[in-house]
Amino acid sequence: QVQLVESGGGLVQAGGSLRLSCAASGRTFVFSMNTMGWFRQAPGKEREFVAAINWRDGGTLYADSVKGRFTISRDNAKNTVYLQMNSLKPEDTAAYYCNTVRGISPTGGSWGQGTQVTVSS
Repeated sequence: QVQLVESGGGLVQAGGSLRLSCAASGRTFVFSMNTMGWFRQAPGKEREFVAAINWRDGGTLYADSVKGRFTISRDNAKNTVYLQMNSLKPEDTAAYYCNTVRGISPTGGSWGQGTQVTVSS
C-alpha cells in the first residue's frame, strides 16, 4: 500500500502560480521506479489526468488543457513529485491528487486526501 500526501494548494487569483507537492511512501514502494502523475477533480466532474513523469528517463506528459502552463518534476531522494502551476485560470479550480500512473491512468489502489486549488477571476 502506498501512502500519498498532497500539499501546496490554496486560493490564488487568475494568472497566479502555485507549486503542489506529493510525498509518497510505503513499506515496499520504490518511488524511483514508478511513473508518477497528477490528477484533478472539480465539483460535479470526474477525476481527470493532468500530468505524468516517467521513472525511467524523466519524460513528461501533459493534458492539453495545461500544456505550456504546468510543469511536473520529481525528486527521487525525497520521494516527492511536484506540479508547478503558472498562468492559472478559474477552470483549473479543483482538488488535485497524485498517484502512480501508466499512460494517463492511475494505477494505485488508493488516493491521498488531495489538495484544493481555487483560482478566482
